Amino acid sequence: MAPTTRPIRSSHGDPVKIGDVATPALVVDAALLEANLAAMSHALPGSRLRPHVKAHKCTSLAARQLAHGHHAFTCATVTEMEGMARAGLGDDLLLANEIVDARRLGALVRAGSRVTLAVDSPETVAAALAGGVEEVVIDVNVGLPRCGCHPADAGRLAETARRGGLAVRGVMGYEGHIVGLPERAKRVEMVRPAMEALLAAHADVGGELVSAGGTGTYDINTWATEIQAGSYALMDTAYSELGLPFGQALSLESTVISVSSGWAVADCGLKALSMDHGNPTIEGAEVWFCSDEHVTFAPHRPVKVGERIRVSPAHVDPTVACHERMFVVEGEQILDTWSVDLRGW
Repeated sequence: MAPTTRPIRSSHGDPVKIGDVATPALVVDAALLEANLAAMSHALPGSRLRPHVKAHKCTSLAARQLAHGHHAFTCATVTEMEGMARAGLGDDLLLANEIVDARRLGALVRAGSRVTLAVDSPETVAAALAGGVEEVVIDVNVGLPRCGCHPADAGRLAETARRGGLAVRGVMGYEGHIVGLPERAKRVEMVRPAMEALLAAHADVGGELVSAGGTGTYDINTWATEIQAGSYALMDTAYSELGLPFGQALSLESTVISVSSGWAVADCGLKALSMDHGNPTIEGAEVWFCSDEHVTFAPHRPVKVGERIRVSPAHVDPTVACHERMFVVEGEQILDTWSVDLRGW
């Protein structure tokens, strides 16, 4: 684990353990993280993977992904693009999202970063041109009712972009309605028609990229030239239910602050973790509910006020975005601290 930030030490110079850190705190198991990165780089080496940094919002972790051979990255916000460029990770950045003001991206292009922008309408093509972006991909709707043009419209949109002077690198289409389905057989069944639609669009658009996929379909989607997986690095309990070969590297260090007959309360709640995929989990306990600053749970063994517990979030991306830093640990020893420096807009 290459250090990127000075490890936390006490006033006496002694290493600080995770039990000394104020809670709630993001904790990353160093060994599990490295195992996850190695497993994915073996499955999708080099350019086969374009890691999505929205999952961890951390340039130090992105640097670890680069060290595993991945030189191109996916971003969800302009701020993520800017942060990656500042960190020297701007060799090939894809903003897999539509925007109507691309001037900040144009500034990155002029500063030497390679920037590709997703477009799905004449208006977003015009924004790319006006902002100084030079390369785009055509975003195609492959079944998720979100962004993306109809596959039949992709070729015409590419022609519009090229007439304006933009280079069209290819297509992207996210099967986000499929990646989290619990049954692998259902994911296998549903990915094919989604990617057939994307390949039909690509036949009209051209270009070297067919960009798609996520952690839940990383080994199923063999049609895409690159996979935009992100959650695999840290994982969450929702993805952990799919039987993927990636371990739960991320958790929240929390402190028990109240104990009653039959339940206890720890100090991490809605403002420290995301609930859109359901309750977090606590090993050896049943989570009842979360409120603003609390998680109420029924422990299977007696717990005491002041005891530390680990809480595993159900959705990694928005959970990480709640925090300013993450602590990389080996057991209880803090090896490093990483800034969550790609937060915000």
